[in-house]
Amino acid sequence: MNGRTPVSAVRRVQELAVNKFDPPAAYIVKEGVTGPVADTLLSVPVIDPPDVVGHGIPTELLDDVREVGKVFFDLSMEEKKRVSEDGTVGDLEGNSLDWADRLHLLVKPQDQRKLKYWPQKPNNFRELLHEYSTKSKRVAETIVKKMAELLGLEENHFISLYGDQAMEQARFNYYPLCSRPDFVYGIKAHADGGGITMLLQDKEVEGLQVLKDGQWIKVPILPHALVVNVADQMEIMSNGIFKSPVHRAVTNSEKERMSLVIFYSLHYNDEIEPAAALISETTPRLYRKVTVRDYFSVFYPNYLKGERAIGWAKV
Repeated sequence: MNGRTPVSAVRRVQELAVNKFDPPAAYIVKEGVTGPVADTLLSVPVIDPPDVVGHGIPTELLDDVREVGKVFFDLSMEEKKRVSEDGTVGDLEGNSLDWADRLHLLVKPQDQRKLKYWPQKPNNFRELLHEYSTKSKRVAETIVKKMAELLGLEENHFISLYGDQAMEQARFNYYPLCSRPDFVYGIKAHADGGGITMLLQDKEVEGLQVLKDGQWIKVPILPHALVVNVADQMEIMSNGIFKSPVHRAVTNSEKERMSLVIFYSLHYNDEIEPAAALISETTPRLYRKVTVRDYFSVFYPNYLKGERAIGWAKV
């Protein structure tokens, strides 16, 4: 088995929803969507861009980039297939599928963009995504500098590791209506594999949940804010001081939902390991040195199985 399945064998979720099909067995979680979910407003890592001095993202831009995502997913199926990269999806055998359609685009390094997969409809899609990704990167860099300072490191410690070839990927997530939200996930529980993740949520519909102390917590909607996730690379580089949270997206039988995620990661050829200044006799090294490429080669198969990859990098 080559680990890839023709996309024709798996109908796009939006197509299933439009035709009001019940979720096929491949989407069903046998044990059900477990809870309970706490309604308490937990202090979650939410950043209000205008409060990041000198790096504010206009609220109009946040609204506009959401809108082009929605317009794209409203296009005909044939139009959307034009930006399908290779017609295959990950190996599905034995794994429940996510009730979501995604548009995943490499944004940086800019010279490695595959623009033939960037939608030309709506006609302002490319311009808005470029503008949003540029401004959100400034916010991410500000946050990463502050994280270094919190660890007692020089503020550019992590920024210097990212370098000019750092990867930035955008993913538009569309969650159609689902008739069985009690048995189907929008995105299964996982932690992100990159360095830092910035999420622009749907303006009206909740769906993101974070696992804390064994309990799933609803992440509240702040229409013009970003949810910031520490991801696995940062957990490794901070020697476990910053934790990469497990999170999931649930489905909704009454309202569709869309979100936009920007993933920031070191380049595939880079190596990651705990900062030397964070290792001592009293705080031993928790993670070994690994390449980003090797980590992702473990991360993706584990994601499909609903498992974490971070243990693979531990000493």
